[in-house]
Amino acid sequence: MDKKSDSMRQECDKRLQSATRSKLRKFDCLRGREVQPGEFWDVVVVTAADENQREAYELQISLKVDRKELPLGIHYKVFSDPPGSKVGNGGSTLYTLQHLNDIYGKDLDKLRVILIHAGGFSQRLPSASSLGKIFTAIPLGEPLYQMLELKLAIYVDFPSEMKPGVLVTCADDIELYSTAEDEIVRFDKPGFTAIAHPSPLSIGTTHGVFVLDSHENLNNAEMKSISCLRFLHKPSIDKMRGCGAVLKRQSGYFSLSETEFVYTDSTYYVDFDTAKSLLNLLKELGTLHCEIDAYGDFLQALGPEATIDYTSNTANVTKEERGLVEIRQKVFHLLKGTPLNVILLNNSKFYHLGTTSEYLCHLTEDVALRRELGLQSFAFSADMKESSEGSSSSCVMHSILSPSCSVGAGSVVEYSRLGTGVSVGKGCIISSCWVSPGLSVPDGVFMHSLCVNSQGRTGFVTVFFGINDNLKHGVEAPAYLEGLKLFGCSLAECLSRWEMEKEFLRFSDGSSSCSLWNTCVFPVCTDQQSSFSLSLEMLHAAMDGSTFSLPRDTKLMSMQECLQCKNLKEMLAFRMGLYNDITQRRRNS
Repeated sequence: MDKKSDSMRQECDKRLQSATRSKLRKFDCLRGREVQPGEFWDVVVVTAADENQREAYELQISLKVDRKELPLGIHYKVFSDPPGSKVGNGGSTLYTLQHLNDIYGKDLDKLRVILIHAGGFSQRLPSASSLGKIFTAIPLGEPLYQMLELKLAIYVDFPSEMKPGVLVTCADDIELYSTAEDEIVRFDKPGFTAIAHPSPLSIGTTHGVFVLDSHENLNNAEMKSISCLRFLHKPSIDKMRGCGAVLKRQSGYFSLSETEFVYTDSTYYVDFDTAKSLLNLLKELGTLHCEIDAYGDFLQALGPEATIDYTSNTANVTKEERGLVEIRQKVFHLLKGTPLNVILLNNSKFYHLGTTSEYLCHLTEDVALRRELGLQSFAFSADMKESSEGSSSSCVMHSILSPSCSVGAGSVVEYSRLGTGVSVGKGCIISSCWVSPGLSVPDGVFMHSLCVNSQGRTGFVTVFFGINDNLKHGVEAPAYLEGLKLFGCSLAECLSRWEMEKEFLRFSDGSSSCSLWNTCVFPVCTDQQSSFSLSLEMLHAAMDGSTFSLPRDTKLMSMQECLQCKNLKEMLAFRMGLYNDITQRRRNS
């Protein structure tokens, strides 16, 4: 990179950092006070996968409002998907519009709504499974931010520049951007208006890509509004080139170093006239029986060059369900001709925090994100001596660690108590755990404690996996346990080391597929500390090849079962106990 390009890159980074810090300060000023009309969102909607998750979300939001961690005087709503078939974030969008219409009626036309998709069970980041990915901790702010606060902070400028309508976004990504002083991100056009980020071609293959109707001077300014010819969903590089989506970088404020790039999607706005059309579609369809994508299935229908071809392309669908193609065709015909406006944010960055490896990377190793957001290595925590914090590339949040503890580089400890002499290895996630003195956690381990209601009693389960284990991967039957890997070792071998008979292994929910997610191998204990200690012994045996035998008649549960019978109030009480202790200790220090 030449000196001029390097200087421009540094200027872009400074502008991005300054703009981000400004949004955070603005949001902090709104936390805990009544907002004025037009100053913030009228309605904040969070979607949930089912009624159980909805109740969990509502309770946590209510506690946040009581503690004045959120802006006050607005409506916070949680809507769950209907029971039965999964409906995807597109289906959730349709049902949310129906709920809003039922609640607000004609007044809906006057409201500015943000819709945050947070349903699902976060199998790729299980520490977010019990309480929800929208409540994932971020090492920032006093009180500590979670993803909900961060999403609201990043979009804090949008409501005042937006006509009534709905802004659709997801719970597990962060979009940072800057604009010049005379540039404002406005959502005031009919139809859909999407935010676009310059991205390498490789990123385009896993996201949505915009095909624009002009290639002139697109990246000379930090921001530009333009209409879009069509939208491609997870296209191949050849497809991007063939459709004219690939652009060449020019001068100006630009966040990429690659010469070639594409504009990829993240968040979009829908005006209420268009939203009403979608609502009519739901009335026509009745009960949904398949997953609809709020991006691929809606946005591909937009723009003058959109074609119906995509409706029969199920290459990117995990499971092809009955009626999907027919529903896509109805969406296409309904939305065809609807404008797709795009706001190009040239000095912007998109971060995804949906997996264990992404979470660790962005909170511990990603120097750029840490600088842009002002992320801390030791956030709202107590007791750990500065000299004991280890590498600044570890992250401790909302936790109490005895002074002699050590946390390895690249590890995250959240909502936990660690006793004297506890050591956590490199690249670990320790979440909601109470760790007894002297215990040692090896490298690359995920451990998360849950409170459960089991056999009429309160119990505790600590689940454990390797950071890179695939909890979604399944085999057809227990006879194929060699295909399930825990810490790189086959589950069959792990059972042998734990002196457990394969014939007695249970998979929860009577599922036809056997996976780490529904394998019942995690012991239920009477208290949180014993739960962690017992699971740690099993973990060590699995990793080092030794043998370990569980106490007789120990009840075993799967991660899936833990969620089905979680004791939410007890888990939140543990966090509140930490909150009170941390506050008291910091006050006394």
